[in-house]
Amino acid sequence: MIAHAPQTQFAVAGDMLQLGGLPLVRLAQRVGRTPFYAYERQHIARRVAGLRAALPAGVHLHYAMKANPMPAVVQYLAGLVDGIDVASGGELAIALDTVMPAQRISFAGPGKGDGELSCAVAAGVLINVESLVQLERVALASERLGVAGKVAVRVNPDFSLRRAGMRMGGGAQPFGLDAEQVPALLARLRQMALEFHGLHIYTGSQNLCATALAEAQGQSVELALRLADHAPGPLRVLNIGGGFGVPYFPGDQALDLAPLADGLQRQLDRLQAVSPGTRLNLELGRYLVAESGIYVCKVIERKLSHGQVFLVTDGGLHHHLAASGNFGQLIRKNYPVAIGNRLHGGERELASVVGPLCTPLDLLADQMEMARADTGDLVVVFQSGAYGLTASPTAFLSHPLPAEVLV
Repeated sequence: MIAHAPQTQFAVAGDMLQLGGLPLVRLAQRVGRTPFYAYERQHIARRVAGLRAALPAGVHLHYAMKANPMPAVVQYLAGLVDGIDVASGGELAIALDTVMPAQRISFAGPGKGDGELSCAVAAGVLINVESLVQLERVALASERLGVAGKVAVRVNPDFSLRRAGMRMGGGAQPFGLDAEQVPALLARLRQMALEFHGLHIYTGSQNLCATALAEAQGQSVELALRLADHAPGPLRVLNIGGGFGVPYFPGDQALDLAPLADGLQRQLDRLQAVSPGTRLNLELGRYLVAESGIYVCKVIERKLSHGQVFLVTDGGLHHHLAASGNFGQLIRKNYPVAIGNRLHGGERELASVVGPLCTPLDLLADQMEMARADTGDLVVVFQSGAYGLTASPTAFLSHPLPAEVLV
């Protein structure tokens, strides 16, 4: 059986996980209840600093808030990155409460409401328009408010990101305009009293192959420069998305940044030669926060069934759908899971971690080797800083929401 890569992003002392300088049991006491999510500031800062050191200085880092919209996390990241990308009016409100200037906030999404568009125009954020109809609605909001809306055009390219966990470009997509439709929209935009800023090309997510990412980035820049010939003004911003993956499952290898850095430098050189005023944005969510977070729940009962050990906890898929295997996994695989107050422990065993819900889908770990646990011990699910709480069916069976803390 292939094991998970060691979870070395946090300190360990006395066989107990440490987070933000606190032993896990002490942190649980500080939170006051289980289950809870905890995100570590130090890890987030290290991740951003590592990216800054590895990638060319001309690349601007934006945080894709959909990965983790906890206000404290967003506020902290706002002081570390160059911009924030949001995907709803609710996320926009959180971003506008941070120190990030409005002109460094962008708003994507295929189904923006009229109220959301009005707020975005009034705030002065960059709206990534995803259809001709959406462009017309932005123009109406701008006319009504007497403010020239700032827009970029989201493009559905005629290529996709190879080996992506989730493809968001190429073929039929609800996102953006097909590349061949963009010139006509840009011609219409030329007739409007709107500010054209650039293009947004996002091809996929959760990719651990640097070669595939670099290839898609090169294709994105090539397409953008081709479309820029039809633009009503200079290409001020080019957002080529992100897609940087993190290792979740046995056999996963961490992303190698060196080939990406080389490729991005080549793209910056191309832009400098053809469109020197263009700002190149990378939009990263999962990569910035996933490994900084853990989900913690408490064992409330230990039971045996046909010789198999089940650790029944007070947490489950209603809080962490991804770890249960019901968030886009074709074949269920275990996230890294451990007994946080007995990380190594003397006695080891195979056990399954289940939650309190009345469904066999409520499974956080399936027959994993871990320290022998009993009632009161704390189960930790690693890699939980992205697409955790807000991507889960929290109303299912009406259990309480977990707490969230930034430490």
